[in-house]
This record gives sequence, C-alpha cells and structure tokens, in this order.
Amino acid sequence: MFRAFYRADASAFPMSFQATVSYVWMQQAFLALFMAWMMENEIFSAISDGNIAYELCRPINIYRMWFARSLANRFAKAFLRCLPILIVALFLPAPYNMMLPVSPGAFSLFLLTLLLGTGVTVSFCMLIYMVSFFTISPMGIRIVAVSGVEFLSGAVIPLPFFPDGIRHFLELLPFASMQNVPLRIYSGDLAGTSMWQAVLLQIFWLIALTLLGEFLNMLAMKRVTVQGG
Repeated sequence: MFRAFYRADASAFPMSFQATVSYVWMQQAFLALFMAWMMENEIFSAISDGNIAYELCRPINIYRMWFARSLANRFAKAFLRCLPILIVALFLPAPYNMMLPVSPGAFSLFLLTLLLGTGVTVSFCMLIYMVSFFTISPMGIRIVAVSGVEFLSGAVIPLPFFPDGIRHFLELLPFASMQNVPLRIYSGDLAGTSMWQAVLLQIFWLIALTLLGEFLNMLAMKRVTVQGG
C-alpha cells in the first residue's frame, strides 16, 4: 500500500520510502514490546475470579511484581521474534530491505529509547490492570484502551503521516512515546532538537504513568474484594 502511494507522489510524504520500510520492519520485529493488546489474561483472571488473594498473601508489592513480570514477558517474546525477521529484512532486495542505522550514535539512542518506549507501554498496560480492580469486567476498558493505543501510537499509520496540527498534538501524548520515537530514530526520520524533546517526553511519561499506577494500586489494595469468600 505504501509503495503504491509513494509511486504516485513521493514528494507528498514526510518520510522517505526507505525510512518507512525500515519503520515497518522494526515495528514487526519488536511487536511484542509495544503492542498494548499483549496483556496477560492471567492477571485479569486473578482480579476477576478472586485468585488475587494468593498474590496478596505474599510480602511483595503487586504493582511492581506485575510490572517486572510484564517486562520480562515482552522481552522474552521480542527476542524470539526479532532475530528471524531482522535477518530476512536485511537481505531482501531494495527498496524492500531494512536500512542500517544512520549512525552508531543513532543506533545507541535507538536502544535507549527502545527500553524507554517499552517501559511506557508497560506502565500504560499496568493502568488497565489497576483500573480493573474497580470494574465488574475489564473487557470494556481493555477494548477501548487497546484501540486507542493502536491508532495514536503510530502502529497503524506512522505519526509523521498525520496532518501537522494533529501530529503536533499526538506527539505530546504518552502513546507517541511508545514505538514512534525509537523506530523513527532508527530510520533517521527523528533527529536534532525534536529527537531530544521526544526522549525527554518518554522519560516524563514513564515516570508519570508509573506514579499514577502506584497510586491506583494503593487505592485498590484498600478496597479489594475477593469474590466467593
């Protein structure tokens, strides 16, 4: 689809076709790190069916345990998935192959923002888990949240393709700090002052969402109800 659009008028797009191809390949390779729909059904089940009681018997912080568990789960899946995709993408014929990083510095910053973006994604998913304590069924909030993240994070259409006014607004939201930043840094589409502003926003949203999640966890632990006994 992108190839057809670029053939029609390549000058109308904010990213080069090679950068867009690399964005898509990296997105698929690290899908497990950024997809909000990859939440753990076991956690939702523990909240809704009362098995949360077993977790509360342990002398640990529920939020931090689930946060670490979610990170480990995502990184394990991403490691198994990324290697074959990256190998294939590097050896495909041009222009469908994945480009190498624009510079060693950009690659180092890509790795840093990859970690930050994953942290923001997990922090947002943790909010969904925490809100589930206050609902009868988590399905409604889960469906709405996942749909919003898919569109607003650049998972469907990269954010540079949005009209300028909408794009500037979306880039301030936490969703833009997920996959949008590392993937655009890798392809060289995000650089200079805008790049450093995006990194600072990633750090801000990671701290803000984590603190909000800890606060909701504190409220949930004060009123948690175990159904059936």
